[in-house]
Amino acid sequence: MSTVRKQFKFTMFLVFRPFKGFWDMKYESYGSLRTALSIMLLLALVTVCKQQFSGYIVNFNVVDELNTINQLIYVIVPFFLWCIANWSTTTLMDGEGKFGEIVMATGYAMFPVAVLYLAQTLLSNIITQQEAAFYYFLDTLAILWLVWLMYVGMMTVHQYSPGKTAVTMALTLVVCGIILFIGLLFFSLIQQIVGFAQTIYKELVFRT
Repeated sequence: MSTVRKQFKFTMFLVFRPFKGFWDMKYESYGSLRTALSIMLLLALVTVCKQQFSGYIVNFNVVDELNTINQLIYVIVPFFLWCIANWSTTTLMDGEGKFGEIVMATGYAMFPVAVLYLAQTLLSNIITQQEAAFYYFLDTLAILWLVWLMYVGMMTVHQYSPGKTAVTMALTLVVCGIILFIGLLFFSLIQQIVGFAQTIYKELVFRT
């Protein structure tokens, strides 16, 4: 329990004092990979709850058509895609961050989003139409806080200047797109090969 409390205190410290927090994470061995991955899973679960249980005033989803697995994938896949793309990019640009440190920095940066999404879900069930603007304000705040923490986290982990951090983050997004394109191309090719093999098999069975 003391470890959980210690990790929670460090997480709260990091999200409000990111420069010192990420520095302690990299050089003083504060934080843990397990906590970072737990925060990522927490965000995935909170995102599912937000889409399914938000009040009708702000929830335009058809709840019966929502797929929980797909909703989880929408958080987990971009998380690892960003980490892999950032590691690939910064390896070529003299970044000092290890892959584990990138995963930790990204995971801890997601904590405010998880908390604000949870608050939004609860709030959406008691607000009126006139108060919906506050709900969307929390959405904007969550995204801005995430981007700020990611920026400080990447800058500290890789020991980059502010300008180089912005450039490498933009390049990371480009690499994410390239990885997605190659991945879709690969699965499309595999699908065609499997389809061709099935056609050959059916033809052989039909002839015999």
